[in-house]
Amino acid sequence: MTPADLLTDALGRVREDVDGVLDNLDDATLHASPGNGANTIGWLIWHLSRVQDDHIAGVAGTEQVYTAEGFAERFALDLDVADHGYGHTPEQAAAVSGFGADLLAEYHRATYARSAEYLAGVSADDLERVVDTNWDPPVTLGVRLVSVCNDCAQHVGQAAYLRGLFGSWAPPSG
Repeated sequence: MTPADLLTDALGRVREDVDGVLDNLDDATLHASPGNGANTIGWLIWHLSRVQDDHIAGVAGTEQVYTAEGFAERFALDLDVADHGYGHTPEQAAAVSGFGADLLAEYHRATYARSAEYLAGVSADDLERVVDTNWDPPVTLGVRLVSVCNDCAQHVGQAAYLRGLFGSWAPPSG
């Protein structure tokens, strides 16, 4: 298994879990908060998809799926199209609403497809390339991709927990 295969598999597992969380999910549950200022399933999945889209496009040197494929217009959020939710206040996170689970699932699948396409061309040597000098030490492609996998896995786990809290959810088999 190559590093690209490993990273694609990790993000593929997130995609499967996103599909499971969103399957037959009604809008009220999608945008319900479990408590004062807590993130919703909708925000968590939107955020993890936006971060994956932003970070993969950044290292690939491509336009984000969110803008390239018209998702920004379809979500119709009162946010800058570059916003991916990092640092959102509870009020900003609550405003990420008004869309359905089907649109969110479609966006995440498109983001995953673009990610898998990019990762297919990544070699082990590529992982050493510095992609962000704003940190000390500078961030390599490998570190950035592991960070994306970690962030996405954490947030889909939080969304799955909320889905279980609000009702029933069975994870996909495999």
